[in-house]
Amino acid sequence: MDSTSNECIKYRDILFDEVYDQDEAPSQLATLLLADAPGIVNLNPVSDTQLHISYDLRTVNLEIIETGLTEVGFHLDNSLMCKIRRALCHFTEETQCINMGCHYDSKTTRDIYICRYLKLPHGCRDDRPNHWREYR
Repeated sequence: MDSTSNECIKYRDILFDEVYDQDEAPSQLATLLLADAPGIVNLNPVSDTQLHISYDLRTVNLEIIETGLTEVGFHLDNSLMCKIRRALCHFTEETQCINMGCHYDSKTTRDIYICRYLKLPHGCRDDRPNHWREYR
């Protein structure tokens, strides 16, 4: 690996809201969701509400990851310090991408949704027996 590729790997912490209503911690669920997403190098849930993530900036940035998580239903920590840190990360990554000539498309966000959809159970969601569903 050369120095330019080391500069493209970013290490960030994603903090989730303290109040969550799932049985499983949001950091664990986000790890399962992002495991197969393109550009993600490493995922490490530090606590129930903190996820340490490393990703390749040439493929994905923090804003795309956080947007994908919030659109799926995760609640990020919205304290003032987290908002400032998040805005600073978004600005610096956007500037670095412009300087490197990277261009993102909506394909990356779409891939996150596709990975999530493929992991969900599919099939008949009607819990009635067959003979009741076909009753006329």
